[in-house]
Amino acid sequence: MKRSVITTSDGSKTIQIEDWNEQYHSIHGAIQEAKHVFIKMGLHHFVELHKVNSLRIIEIGFGTGLNAFITTLESEALNLQIQYEGIEAYPVLQEELSQLNYSKLLAPDQQSVFDTMHSVSWETPHSINTLFTLKKRQQDFSKLEDVSSFDLVYFDAFGARVQPDLWTETIFKRMFIALKPQGVLVTYAAKGSVRRAMQAVGFIVERLEGPPGKREMLRATKPA
Repeated sequence: MKRSVITTSDGSKTIQIEDWNEQYHSIHGAIQEAKHVFIKMGLHHFVELHKVNSLRIIEIGFGTGLNAFITTLESEALNLQIQYEGIEAYPVLQEELSQLNYSKLLAPDQQSVFDTMHSVSWETPHSINTLFTLKKRQQDFSKLEDVSSFDLVYFDAFGARVQPDLWTETIFKRMFIALKPQGVLVTYAAKGSVRRAMQAVGFIVERLEGPPGKREMLRATKPA
């Protein structure tokens, strides 16, 4: 499938899969979407609610590494110890990564951190800074077998329009099992079918204000 790097509304870049008319991030702003959905409604919500100084995060759809990179910056800003695992079946190509401008817009002195996150080997934990450890896992989302391991899920798979099999009860059951009690899953999606699939496997689901260009998003919590 033909892929190209495009610029979104906030000036940050993303990858577009032209045959699907689908992007890795919102065309209304890649960075704005990541900060709102995953950082504000996910990371900040969990830390403020539970007053923790460490947590484990799993990202479903590591992709460009944008969510992981912003979370790395947040680990230092919040003095927060984070163990981060990113699941990705099809890693982004180096020629695409070299065109992304996230560090330039977010933290110009941290380009080496972004580069390191992509250059370190897969399947092995690596210390990115004194607070943030990254393990990239190349696997299909449906093969996830972790049990009560994570506090937070960043669910950033391609949309249900192009990959409906990633938004089913079967997938969300695996997410539910992977989370610790009181664990949280956040996603940019807000479709009724997605919400119902989450509820069917046991999540308590909230509709929240969405990022720019999107009215709503979902946050799901595993009961205690």
